[in-house]
Amino acid sequence: MAKARVGLYEAKGDSLVRTHRSCPKCGPGTFLAEHKDRRSCGRCGYSESKSPPPSRGKGAKSA
Repeated sequence: MAKARVGLYEAKGDSLVRTHRSCPKCGPGTFLAEHKDRRSCGRCGYSESKSPPPSRGKGAKSA
């Protein structure tokens, strides 16, 4: 059964534009799910953060 593709494309003039990023491991046919703080692939499990990690404050010990 085909899954719904609602919201993954946007019409711009005569062409369709993808609204979500594609998974770098699976290829252009698989989209990354948009979460509040990350993007993830439901097929392979790839995940990436949307924001940079918090910076360490002054005096923080490095590992």
